[in-house]
Amino acid sequence: MDAAPRIPPLAPPYAPELQALLERMTPPGAPDLLALFRVLAHHPQLAERMTGWGGFLLGRRAALPLRDREIVIARVCALCGAQYEWGVHVAAFSEQAGLSPDQQAAIANPQDTLAALSPRDRLLVRLCDALQETATVDDALWSELAGEWSTAQLIELLLLAGWYRAISYVCNAARVPLEPWAARWPERVSASPATPRRT
Repeated sequence: MDAAPRIPPLAPPYAPELQALLERMTPPGAPDLLALFRVLAHHPQLAERMTGWGGFLLGRRAALPLRDREIVIARVCALCGAQYEWGVHVAAFSEQAGLSPDQQAAIANPQDTLAALSPRDRLLVRLCDALQETATVDDALWSELAGEWSTAQLIELLLLAGWYRAISYVCNAARVPLEPWAARWPERVSASPATPRRT
């Protein structure tokens, strides 16, 4: 992402209330206050309310296993061309989620055959692709999904995909600068949104 940020991330020194908010937003172990959060902090009331929802989706009370969650987040961000958020999640969570570099690359490439993924993982990718293309899920795919995930998990999957589409909008339109430590697209993936392959 070479273009200058449209909404530059806030820089220190921060007012005490804003410093506290940014620290609450930043996950443990992050090398620094994330640029995305420093962009959102231009609207602190909204940022504060987003923190609870985002924290739930990524926290221990969520119904989805880590691997499922990270596949959905990575695929949605890849389909939206949101390298910032894709790269942060790959760097922070892919190893813990058990996603190999080949699997990460497959999820990031809308034209990949997905041979590196298990049938269950491919279902999640198909869900993301369907939502991206049609904003719904056909009966056949829904039946397959319902055979693997509970009703609560299905609701969470839909909201997770929608949440990271919204996050992708912010990353792309505000031109959030990439974190130095975050992953970058595999070579074969363009940093612009791509049409998912049909399944």
